[in-house]
Amino acid sequence: MMMNINSLVAIFMFFSGAWGFCSNRKHLLVMLLALEFMVLGLFFFLFLFFNFFEVELYFSMIFLIFFVCEGALGLSVLVSMIRTHGNDFFQTFSILQC
Repeated sequence: MMMNINSLVAIFMFFSGAWGFCSNRKHLLVMLLALEFMVLGLFFFLFLFFNFFEVELYFSMIFLIFFVCEGALGLSVLVSMIRTHGNDFFQTFSILQC
């Protein structure tokens, strides 16, 4: 019973992050936070899945390494965008500009 509640929490975390990512397209920082929340929900579900089948958790450690790299890459894009355009609004710059 507890496994079902935890898996529902993980699925809810993922879909609420996806909803936040799709609904707010104004600021890059909010979109990055929604992506991080989605990955956190995936990690929680992966952790529950591995614990249910009593498997080693080495893959979850590799997943966390990619999770941290994704966060660092997102923050570097955010800093680069703020330095070049002055803010993190998507409306202030054109994608077709070089």
